[in-house]
Amino acid sequence: MAVGSTELMTLLPVKGISIGVVECGIKYENRKDLVIFRLEEHSTIAGVFTKNAFCAAPVVVSQQHLASEVASRYLIINTGNANAGTGEQGYSDALATCDYLAELESVDPKSILPFSTGVIGENLPMDRVLEGISAARHHFIEDNWQNAAWGILTTDTIPKGLSVQFDHEGERITVTGISKGSGMIKPNMATMLSFVATDARVSPACLHQILDETTATSFNRITVDGDTSTNDSSMLIATGQAQLPECTGSDSTLYEPLKIAIAEVMLHLAQSIIRDGEGATKFVTIETTEAGTRQEALDVAYTIAHSPLVKTALNASDANWGRILAAIGRAGVPDLDVSNINIQLNGVNIVESGCRAVSYTEEAGSEAMAKEEIMISVSLGRGNVSDKIYTTDLSHDYISINADYRS
Repeated sequence: MAVGSTELMTLLPVKGISIGVVECGIKYENRKDLVIFRLEEHSTIAGVFTKNAFCAAPVVVSQQHLASEVASRYLIINTGNANAGTGEQGYSDALATCDYLAELESVDPKSILPFSTGVIGENLPMDRVLEGISAARHHFIEDNWQNAAWGILTTDTIPKGLSVQFDHEGERITVTGISKGSGMIKPNMATMLSFVATDARVSPACLHQILDETTATSFNRITVDGDTSTNDSSMLIATGQAQLPECTGSDSTLYEPLKIAIAEVMLHLAQSIIRDGEGATKFVTIETTEAGTRQEALDVAYTIAHSPLVKTALNASDANWGRILAAIGRAGVPDLDVSNINIQLNGVNIVESGCRAVSYTEEAGSEAMAKEEIMISVSLGRGNVSDKIYTTDLSHDYISINADYRS
């Protein structure tokens, strides 16, 4: 069960995008599992992908198609099967999905980007996938983001999405996004698919710049289990349907308000993934302050977040703060002076100057750890750099979900 508010708010259509969502039984019956986005001509698109060397066939094909001179017009997303670790057959199948839709829609196959998520190492059931592609074409609807949010899920328990609107020079701009992700979550990027779109007109270079900047503070700041997936993909689309001049860079008047809106959607989606982390009972923010560099701030935060001892203590609401100290000490920060370290747990002083805080009591620590939402704040006393990440606890349910994943 997801932590905190799980209600999917109304997702607003984005002018220039229509979406088809169908059930084709890729892994489960009676479950939406194939989604196609159709983009109006002259849309621009930017993407960031997994850094896993065993990246899935659809990731390879999407990257190749994006690098071509052909403008993207369609996105095909299937769940239930990752089409990863499938060799030449998987690559051929990913291409075949593009070729099939291209023939039906009379477009260049390179204008189609495929995405898959689910079990690794199994070939796509191509007969069902192609039937689903054919069916989805007859269900293109502009106001179909809610169904799409459901249609891209795997082990997720809730759909994830957000819409934001703002006015600029008399024109209302919409940003809508959906994502999926629950386990095998660790940056570069989290094991996730994310699709965010706006009706603003944005140049390709500017769109890439916005995506890089907003991904760095959202999807690349979350972790559930430290595992980087084979299929991570985050796409940012601009349809150009809003009647405003093209945003070409940070000197455009539209740049900042648009980036702020996209960043809000991205962060919400990223945090929703953590709230729905497999087996999660806690939503945990780990903030490192007074670091000398951003890297050492993140090294400390991630070492804490990936510690099984810390994560199980969080699950048990056990204020065993010595585990946090131990994680900080092995984070690899050079010449770390432990006497400068202070730690707070939901505002409760736990450690001051490297030792148990004089004011700390076990009762206060246990009360702080018992909450669903926890902030661990670590001050290194080395500089003025701060950063934060988001993670979960580690529960029995996480083990059960992943032990039974292929069943």
